[in-house]
Amino acid sequence: MFEEAQYFAPVAAQEDGSVVVELASSHPGFADPVYRARRNAIAALALNYRPGTPIPEAEYTEQEHEVWAAVTRELAVKHAKYATAEYLAGAERLGLPRERIPQLEEVSRLLEPLTGFRYLPAAGLVPLRDFYGVLADGFFHSTQYIRHHSVPFYTPEPDVVHEVIGHANALASDRYAALYRLAGQAARRVESEQALEFVSKVFWFTLEFGVMREAGELRAYGAGILSSYGEVEEFRGMDIRSLDLAAMGTTEYDITKYQDVLFCAESLEHLEDIVGGFWATCDDDAIAKLAAARV
Repeated sequence: MFEEAQYFAPVAAQEDGSVVVELASSHPGFADPVYRARRNAIAALALNYRPGTPIPEAEYTEQEHEVWAAVTRELAVKHAKYATAEYLAGAERLGLPRERIPQLEEVSRLLEPLTGFRYLPAAGLVPLRDFYGVLADGFFHSTQYIRHHSVPFYTPEPDVVHEVIGHANALASDRYAALYRLAGQAARRVESEQALEFVSKVFWFTLEFGVMREAGELRAYGAGILSSYGEVEEFRGMDIRSLDLAAMGTTEYDITKYQDVLFCAESLEHLEDIVGGFWATCDDDAIAKLAAARV
């Protein structure tokens, strides 16, 4: 229900050095001054971060830890039913805490020995080329805040549940992590903004909202589905299409609702062959030809 690097509340640094996250009036935390102050403080941590230093710790409240525990507990049940075996193996391998929100530095310490990935803190919007490009080096930009406690199973924007439960469990898999790196290499290789957008859309319809045939069932591996309490129950009823690079790279989507068009890999090998192969070799000319084929 949101796009990495795009769908974030604007963050503004004030002249006095303070940081303000501009929540929309429809945001669940808009009228909660305590939550807004927490969002501002957590955004400031990311803005003040310096590469190569430990990620500053967010001092989460007991209420925020309770939200994490509740969502983790419910998603674990749904993952057992709907997630791919490779994702589940990654989650078992990573071993995220279930009763408290892990610090991003802690997630990095768990991930790095497995696949080499580390997290970087993001206050809000990360430029598209920067967000995808650093994947090539084994870095993943992540928010640190958590959704408002009044709606623990809903968020209008990517929060730490999405970034860590959705993505870190996948990044703990050697094979999924390799795909993230290939996406990053593709983002660095292409030159035009149109080609970069094409690469990002393929990422959206795979590593964010990808589904796969497995043992006769349709299962999810995309972080956007597997971090959404509601969407993970609905994805099997959507318009399921075969993997198609030209279609994925040019299909428009609405970030404010459940994705009604999903692209299905027949296996992990199929995903690696079609999508991994594309990211490994694509350039502006190849992407232009794919896009033209859809006109």
